Amino acid sequence: MTALASSASSTTSFTPPPPPPGSVDALGEHIAELSAYLEAATYRLLVKLREFDEREGWNGFRSCAHWLNWRVGLNLGAAREKMRVAHALAKLPVLSASMEKGEISYSKVRALTRVATPGTEQELLDMALDGNTAQVERIVRSWRRVDRIIEREREERRHASRYLETYTAEDGMVVIRGRLSPEAGAALVKAVDAAREQLYQESQEQAGAGSAGGEATAGQVKADALGLVAESALAAELDPGTRGDRFQVVVHVDQEALQAEAEGGIGTLEGVGDVSAETSRRLSCDAAKVEMRHAADGSVLDVGRRTRTIPLAMRRALAARDGGCRFPGCELKLCDAHHVEHWADGGETKLDNLVQLCRHHHRAVHEGGFTVQVLADGEVRFEHPNGLELMPAPPLPPLEDDPFDAFQEMLAAEAVDVDNPLPMPSGGMARPVQYGWAVEALLAMAARES
Repeated sequence: MTALASSASSTTSFTPPPPPPGSVDALGEHIAELSAYLEAATYRLLVKLREFDEREGWNGFRSCAHWLNWRVGLNLGAAREKMRVAHALAKLPVLSASMEKGEISYSKVRALTRVATPGTEQELLDMALDGNTAQVERIVRSWRRVDRIIEREREERRHASRYLETYTAEDGMVVIRGRLSPEAGAALVKAVDAAREQLYQESQEQAGAGSAGGEATAGQVKADALGLVAESALAAELDPGTRGDRFQVVVHVDQEALQAEAEGGIGTLEGVGDVSAETSRRLSCDAAKVEMRHAADGSVLDVGRRTRTIPLAMRRALAARDGGCRFPGCELKLCDAHHVEHWADGGETKLDNLVQLCRHHHRAVHEGGFTVQVLADGEVRFEHPNGLELMPAPPLPPLEDDPFDAFQEMLAAEAVDVDNPLPMPSGGMARPVQYGWAVEALLAMAARES
């Protein structure tokens, strides 16, 4: 009997006699035994998934859940949930030990890991063994609902505390004091950092020109940067150029460095710094192109017109043909157009040489070592850096003649022993459950732990 049980009386436990062989009751116990083995195997699966994820065996896919969706055929939402539970169990030894022995189902563990901590997991496990899965999930939902209410109230109090005060001191200086919301504060910090960088560049130019000036402190530089942010907001000149130009990412690179056979070579990402030649190839794969000719001293001799590497009509045809990222297991619609043979290597800009890839898999193909081919029949073939083909829907490994016997042998080899398969609920929650009282008790227990 746990503190969360709704029944006030205790009962004497006893072991019922085994059902007659061949009876429907015996069939029911066999189902429970098989289910217990499945839960114990599921625990082993979660442990292996956690190790696979930590070792990044899914490298090239967007996540371990996406790899599961591709390799095992598991629904992406269910795959994400399995990964969440796998990592949560790493910090919950009591729940882990119970599931490892087949005492508690994955459905109950999935619910409990949303709220359990090392200090509360024993009480939560006792509660789960007292009741059925529906009762456990309802208590967890109620707990989380209370947590959201508490968090919302805390956020409302924090939001209400925002303010900004400005006043002029006796010496004429303007004093600013305030509290900003997290998002407004983050935007201000980023703006001040950008202005500090501009001031630093201007100070370097002035130093090169031989101008004199005292060394400013960090606080003084921030004050100057905030002033520049205010002036630039009024004049709209912090980032010169047209509004469209402000949001473009520009990379400067020699065309020779873009070619596949080129050794070394780097590009320069405007406002950031150097990037590798392969990154330059990826960024230029689907971009506007402006050719510049430079003199030996680096000065610009000529600037050509901006052209698109992929015309708009062809981009529409490509989107209609591919319908999204073609990498196995990916379903994202927002994609780049990838040149299978890069245009810098002489590859043509035509549908037979183009394939849609999301940003993640575009990077995997360029910088990650994956390869892609468009076959004669229009199908796309991807290969892992180790040379193995990534099939669109790989088959699962073949099973033995008797899967259940092989299954039990596999668990026995891993020292999985199911002594008490999925015990019946103890009955502590057999009567109508007082969910409000149960959640209140859990919250009090969590508060004591913190």
